[in-house]
Amino acid sequence: MKIAVLNGSPKGEVSVTMQYAHFLEQRFPEAEFKYFDVAQKIKKLEKDDKAFQDVIDGIASADGVLWAFPLYFLVVCSQYKRFIELIFERKAASAFRGKQAACLTTSINFFDHTAQNYMNAVCDDLEMNFFGSYSAEMNDLLKTKERQRLKSFGSLFMKAIQENTPAIRNNKPLVAPDVIFEPQGLTPVDVAGKKVLIVADNLVESANLQKMVERLRQTFSPAAELVQLKDIDIKGGCLGCMQCGYDNVCVYEGKDGFIDFFNNKVKTADVLFMAGAVHDRYLSSLWKCFFDRSFFNGHTPALKGKQIGFVISGPFNQIANLREILKASIEMQHCGMSGFVSDDMGSSDEINAALQTMASCAASQSKLGYLSPPTFYQIAGTKLFRDAIWGRLRVVFQADHRYYKEHGMYDFPQKYYKWRAINGILSSLMKIPAFRREFNKRVKQEMIKPCANALKRTE
Repeated sequence: MKIAVLNGSPKGEVSVTMQYAHFLEQRFPEAEFKYFDVAQKIKKLEKDDKAFQDVIDGIASADGVLWAFPLYFLVVCSQYKRFIELIFERKAASAFRGKQAACLTTSINFFDHTAQNYMNAVCDDLEMNFFGSYSAEMNDLLKTKERQRLKSFGSLFMKAIQENTPAIRNNKPLVAPDVIFEPQGLTPVDVAGKKVLIVADNLVESANLQKMVERLRQTFSPAAELVQLKDIDIKGGCLGCMQCGYDNVCVYEGKDGFIDFFNNKVKTADVLFMAGAVHDRYLSSLWKCFFDRSFFNGHTPALKGKQIGFVISGPFNQIANLREILKASIEMQHCGMSGFVSDDMGSSDEINAALQTMASCAASQSKLGYLSPPTFYQIAGTKLFRDAIWGRLRVVFQADHRYYKEHGMYDFPQKYYKWRAINGILSSLMKIPAFRREFNKRVKQEMIKPCANALKRTE
């Protein structure tokens, strides 16, 4: 039995993820594991057709495929994303068709489900038999129970390969929109001195996207600034080296134009729109590179307070996972959401109306400084990072630690001494039946009593 391991770490073999793959290799000696460092060697695979074909041939000769990668911004890294794009661009999908596939991810369990949903969808598009996903916390390999769990996963995957188990298809094929967008009905929106920036990846790729972006740009008075990522000198994707963790200084500092662009253009905008076309089940690998490279800011909300909207060409409304990824990313930045407009949402008239509404909402919310209240995405994600940075990740991410400390983000509930005392007293009293009966009678009124006081306030 042959297993092709597609390594999605830019660090190649020196990767936590690969140690999990090696664990499976050791536990199942009857299987031959062959490793392909496709993320680390993506530049070569892009330029060297033979090198790319060697990988595809290795996959074609395998009985099963293990997509193994660390999480980068809620999904795979840009280098891995580019490899997936190459599969479709170079019409190499036949090498994957009908093969058993599994997904192995490592992370701190922050939005691991969206990364796995993405890979499940890619495998469905490649007509593979997707067996399932395994989400490993970075330190799980050190725990006996988790090693046993991983071995069980491996055993089930091997069984699926041997029996050629049919997959449960979770994703229907995408249907490209057939609308031809024509701009019209523009009503100028005054931004009252606010800076509006539109960032696109490459407008040449989509006529609809080009016209939607220009329509949005001209909606603002004065017209919004437009920058295309293809025109920025970006030498490569995030390397996962974590050298920025100490002081937010990237290893690419002074070597390309991305950091200056991010600091001087993106960070200084009040209203930001991101525009791109759907590529497989995400945006382009160039957009993924943008998100990955912004990690020199660490786990801090570098875009805090901005209004952000998206303009997308392609079957966006058929990919709920992509909407969740983008929405969660923006919430974690403590930004306002202006909306999503795509060319698969309806007629040209409906798209024009949506662009107008998104522009007006962004301007109005920016003037008021309004941000929607945080939802589970931001609240849960912030707590997860808070605990990780306070604990074992602090040495690596000292810049994050300083930021969290300065901004009061270490809000551990065990510090609430008042409620610790109240809970202790009331928990003891609740053991008395008479007290518990009286408490149950009054609990609803007691819950709304603080609100009654707040309603009397005039501010």
